[in-house]
Amino acid sequence: MTLKATITDDMKAAMKAKETGRLATIRLLLAAIKQKEVDERIELDDAAINAVIEKLVKQRKDSVSQYEAAGRQDLADVEKAEITVLSAYLPEKMSSAEIAAAVATAKAETGASGPADMGKLMAALKPLLAGKADMAEVSKLVKAALAS
Repeated sequence: MTLKATITDDMKAAMKAKETGRLATIRLLLAAIKQKEVDERIELDDAAINAVIEKLVKQRKDSVSQYEAAGRQDLADVEKAEITVLSAYLPEKMSSAEIAAAVATAKAETGASGPADMGKLMAALKPLLAGKADMAEVSKLVKAALAS
């Protein structure tokens, strides 16, 4: 079963259970997926759908920090609930140790030796870690590995 089919089934279940908050978030996700499909005139695969979900989660996290800075905890709580629903569709995240091991392996394979090779190393890691790791954390670990 594809990720899109799973999301659609979850939407139907949320409708039947009358879970309005969850239903609204799932509908928002399906709308974002549909928009991307229409814009690019393609059928999204699971990896592309994960990218859409990650983008939505990142937007929600940015909103939470903005709302909390403005003292609007009520709005921040709504965004946090949406993050919880969206995160359920993402694959399990890798631990820092697993990411560090992947960085070390990729560094050895590409022969990267200094900060000038960061782009080459990130290009090798992105297809392996996309959706499984926070790419900002990967970038930090790559910088640290290349600095030493």
